[in-house]
Amino acid sequence: MRVVLSTYGSRGDVQPMAGLAVRLRDLGAEVRVCAPADEEFAELLAGVGVELVPFGPSARALMKAAPQLSAADLPRRAAELIAGLLDVVVPAAQGCDVVVATGATPAAAGARTVAEKLGVPSVSVTFQQLTLPSPRRRPLEYPGRPLPADVTDNRVLWDLDARTINALFGEALNANRASIGLPPVDDVRAHVLGDRPWLATDPVLDPWQGTAELDVVQTGAWILPDERPLPAELVAFLDAGEPPVYVGFGSMPLHASPDAARAAVDAVRAQGRRVLVARGWADLALIDDHDDCFAVGEVNQQALFGRVAAVVHHGGAGTTTTAARAGAPQVVVPQVADQPYWAGRVADLGIGAAHDGPTPTFASLSAALKTALTPETRARAAAVADTVRSDGATVAARLLLDAISGERPPASA
Repeated sequence: MRVVLSTYGSRGDVQPMAGLAVRLRDLGAEVRVCAPADEEFAELLAGVGVELVPFGPSARALMKAAPQLSAADLPRRAAELIAGLLDVVVPAAQGCDVVVATGATPAAAGARTVAEKLGVPSVSVTFQQLTLPSPRRRPLEYPGRPLPADVTDNRVLWDLDARTINALFGEALNANRASIGLPPVDDVRAHVLGDRPWLATDPVLDPWQGTAELDVVQTGAWILPDERPLPAELVAFLDAGEPPVYVGFGSMPLHASPDAARAAVDAVRAQGRRVLVARGWADLALIDDHDDCFAVGEVNQQALFGRVAAVVHHGGAGTTTTAARAGAPQVVVPQVADQPYWAGRVADLGIGAAHDGPTPTFASLSAALKTALTPETRARAAAVADTVRSDGATVAARLLLDAISGERPPASA
C-alpha cells in the first residue's frame, strides 16, 4: 500500500506530515513526502527514515522575501509552484493508492490535481480551521485583498473569499491542469477542500466551529514524537537555575519586529526570570553575554517545554499544541494568518496571554508575561495539558488505510 503526502509551507506544514508518515509506516504502508527542498525539512524526514521528494523554491527564502511581494505576484508565484509540483509529484505518485494534500492553497490544489490525473483518491487536510467555511467566523485575508470592514454577514464574506481565491489562483491552476489534459475547475476552494476535509487539530485546543453544511473529520493534531536528547550545554543551563522563559518565533522572519530579541530579553529579565532564546527563521540572537541568557537552534521542544516557566512564541499551530501538551504557560505574539486565532484560543482557555499585535515591546511583553507567569495560569495550563490528545496521527493513519483496504474512497474523495 503506497501513500503520497504532499505539502508546501513552513515547518508547521511539514512536521505534521512526518508524524503521519511514521504512523502510516508503522501500519505497513510505503510513504513518500513531497515538500519544499529546505535542508531542515530533508534532515527532519531523514531523521525518521521517510523519503523526501523535494519540489518548489525554498520555503524559508520565500517567507523572507514575502514583504517585497505584491498582490500581483501571487498568481505568478502560484503558477510556478503548481507547475513545479506537477513535474515532481506526478511521477512520484505513480502507482500510489492515495494522495494526502495540504499546505499553501496552490500546492494543495496541485496535489489534488495530481490525484485526479492518476485516478486515485485524495484527502484534503488543514492544520487550522480558518480556511474551512463557517458562518461563525470571518475568513482569513489575503495580501492586498482586505475584507470589507463594513460587511458583518460572514456568509457574504465567505462568498467573497471563494471569488478571491479564484482570482488569485484560478488561472494558474487551470493552465497547469490543461497542460496535463484535465478540464478547468470553476471553484478553486471547493476543488481543494473536497466533500469531506480533514482537520488535524486537537478538539480541546481547537473545537470545530462549523455547521452541517461542511462535513469535517477532526482527527486530532498530527504529532511527531521527538526522542532527541537536549544538547548538553542546554541541559547545563537549565540545571543552573530556575526555569527560564523560552522566546522563539519559529518560521516567522519578524520583519516588523527587528528589536524583538531585545524587547523580549529585557521584559523577561524584568520579571526576575532567565531567558532561553531560540534563533529560528528570525535569526534571534543574545543581546549581551550575561549568564542568565542562552541561545539555541533547532531543538526538541517536546522535551524542553516541560522545563521552562513560559513559552513566548508566534502562535503556530504546532508550537501552540506542543506548549499546551507540556503544560507550559504561553504568550502568543501573532504575526500572520491563523496565529491571531491561536493567540485567542490560548487566552480563552486561560493557559496564557494573547499579545496585541505582531510587534512586541518591553511594555507589551511585560504585561503579557505578568499574566502568563501567575500561579493560576500555570495551574490552568497543567490542567489543560491532561486533556490534549496525542493520537491524532494514529487516528488519521488508520482512517486512511481502512478506507483504502476496504476499497472505499477516503473521507474527502
